[in-house]
Amino acid sequence: MPNVRYVTNLAALPGIPAHARPHLERIAEKYKFRANDGYLGLIDWSDPADPIRRIVVPDAGESEDWGALDASNEAAHTVAPGTQHKYAQTALLLVNEVCGAYCRYCFRKRLFMDGNDETSMDVGPGCEYIAARPEITNVLLTGGDPLVLSTRRLGEILARVRAIPHVRIIRIGSKMTAFNPHRILGDPELPRMLGMHSLPDRRVYLMAHFDHPRELTGDAVAAIDALIRAGVIVVNQCPLLAGINDDADTLRTLFRELSFAGAPQYYVFQGRPTAGNLPFRVPIVRGWHIFQEALRGISGLAKRARFVMSHESGKVEVVAVTDDDVIVRYHRARDPAMRGRVLVYERDDDAAWLDELRPRGRRPSDEPVGAALGPE
Repeated sequence: MPNVRYVTNLAALPGIPAHARPHLERIAEKYKFRANDGYLGLIDWSDPADPIRRIVVPDAGESEDWGALDASNEAAHTVAPGTQHKYAQTALLLVNEVCGAYCRYCFRKRLFMDGNDETSMDVGPGCEYIAARPEITNVLLTGGDPLVLSTRRLGEILARVRAIPHVRIIRIGSKMTAFNPHRILGDPELPRMLGMHSLPDRRVYLMAHFDHPRELTGDAVAAIDALIRAGVIVVNQCPLLAGINDDADTLRTLFRELSFAGAPQYYVFQGRPTAGNLPFRVPIVRGWHIFQEALRGISGLAKRARFVMSHESGKVEVVAVTDDDVIVRYHRARDPAMRGRVLVYERDDDAAWLDELRPRGRRPSDEPVGAALGPE
């Protein structure tokens, strides 16, 4: 297997024009740049709009003043060091603060900035919190990317979580199948270890992250296969991103190829209004139409995804867009009383987030969206 060389200096990218380099270097000082030579090799440097390039190479538009670093207010759901608990059945353990590469549109880019203290290498306090709450059946290991950890360290974390009797599903959020499939292919112990913890009634799910069909290289598909053969369930989730996958044909191809590889699409996320992410903004209405068109002409196994927003108040599914309305449903909700609630908003073709939509019949001076949800 090839050795992957990580790249953290824009000077190592000859495809960046000299006149653009100073500005992009300033952006990279604020929002960290990290990639590897294998993934960078997928870029067509002759194309300034190449979608793989847009995923990992800084964009001048990132300097625009827009959005918030914690757009979904994840800090409000932190219950122990490196532990979040927003929905009753699911808890998150942020186990590290490094990824195989840094997506430019990352909604947790704050974790990679100086002064971050949201992650924790010690999962002890988080596991104690989870063990004391039998309603938690799902634990998501995230960060950062857990597969950046050594196999030994990741195995220790999985063993600690698997020892909690009421935790039936362990999810691992990772883009390493796209960024560096050789992390899996070059370490047979990794899928074997993951498979040891994926039991017939207590599964390990790998929540893969492919944004564009070109990321599904032969090695990436082989890595998915290795995980599946080890007993890991693999699904994919990704945001809708301007210049990357905001095209029905691209998204349809992604869904289809993922289903062929055994990693069907799970969620398509509306991009969060995160600081620095203006270049990737797609309005909700346009995103809905792209998503719906992408579902045409593919099998049912390839089109099970939901189009959702991870809003502070819950996971909000966009279920319909009419000539006048945007109709959403709370797929998950922070407030149990909101679960399954269907809400109708006035259609606004420029709105890119729930807070930018006006509930049907509400005056501009009325309470903001989410205010009726009450205390957490």
